[in-house]
Order: sequence, then C-alpha cells, then structure tokens
Amino acid sequence: MLLADIPAIAKATFLVLAALFPIVNPLGSAAIFLNLVGAVDADTNRILSRKIAIYSFSILVVSLICGVEILSFFGISIYAVQIGGGLIVTSTGWTLLNRPSGGQTPTGKVAPRDVLRNAFYPYTLPITVGPGSISVAITLGAHLTASLRVHSILSPLVLISALAGIVLICAIIYFCYLYAGRATKALGTTGTEVFMRMSSFILLCIGIQILCSGVRTYLATMQR
Repeated sequence: MLLADIPAIAKATFLVLAALFPIVNPLGSAAIFLNLVGAVDADTNRILSRKIAIYSFSILVVSLICGVEILSFFGISIYAVQIGGGLIVTSTGWTLLNRPSGGQTPTGKVAPRDVLRNAFYPYTLPITVGPGSISVAITLGAHLTASLRVHSILSPLVLISALAGIVLICAIIYFCYLYAGRATKALGTTGTEVFMRMSSFILLCIGIQILCSGVRTYLATMQR
C-alpha cells in the first residue's frame, strides 16, 4: 500500500462511518433495546450483544455489496424500501413513545432462550439496523461500486476500508448494548425515563424522515 493511497482509504472509511452512525444511532438504539429486553443476566446480555453486532454486520455488508443487485433481481426500488421501512420504524417509535411510564423495563427475570430467540428480530432488525440503515448502505454500495469498477489498484483497498467502517459501527453497537444496563443505573429512574422518551421520539422522527425521503424519490421518478 502506497502512502498516496491512505487519503482515499480514510475517505471511504469515514464516508461509511459518518453516513451510518446517525441513522443507526447506537446510543438511542441501546436504550430501546434495554427497554425491550428487560432484566437478563450478564452472560446472556453479552451473548445477545455479540449476536446483534454480528447480525448487524451481516445485514450492512450484504446491503453494501449486493443490495443494488438484490433489489434489481426482485424489481424493488430503493424508494419502496424507504417507504415500507419508514412506516415500520415510525410505527415502532410511536408504540415505544406511548408506552405507560411504569412499564418500560420489566423487573422480572427473562428466560435466556426467549431473549436469544429474538436476537435477529426485533432486536437487530428493525431496532438496531432498520430500513433506514439498509437503504443508506445500499446507496453507499451503489456509490462505491461505481468507484470499484474503475480499473485501479485502489479498488480492493477502498472496499476493505468501507468494510472497516461497518466493523467500527458494529463494535460501537456491541459496547453500547453491553453496557446499556450500567448506563441506566448511572442515569437513574428519571434520567432513564427521559432518555427513553427522547430515543423513542428520535426513532419516530427517523421513520418519518425515511418515509418522506422515499416519497420524494418516488415523486422525482414520476416527473421524469
């Protein structure tokens, strides 16, 4: 690897990280995750956090590399993913926002098998990596694919650096979920309640934004 390659590699890594971090929102997702999971032992929480990080990595990588081809194969447009996904995220945010104040975090122990069974759905999809993240990853993939098809020595390095950005996102997800319980204890009951409501509201707004983006893209195609 030449020193001249470093700026392009760093740019691709930062592009993926900067584009995915706001929509994934690991801190807000961790609060929602804790609200849904309830009281679990440390070992189960560690396994669950690792599973979610791995599932998130798999979804984002597939979306980044193969997303455009998969959508083309099924005849699905990106705006359809955005509209459908936006409705799901909006519905989830609305449901969490309107939960009774006393029922955010179940106090009873939950069976590890029941918790781990839900590692992919709904803890990973759509809570952690939802339609918004998938559509962003697909868009990034389309952008990077154009660069990768240029015959240059940088192509594999750009791809690897893009994957490195996803690895960083998933590492942040893992640690946020792993230490979500400790953060809740530090915030206290009132602080957790406020943070949970804010996270749910942000999730609701993200869903509406994804929906609006899909509608706007659809209307733009109608005007062509």
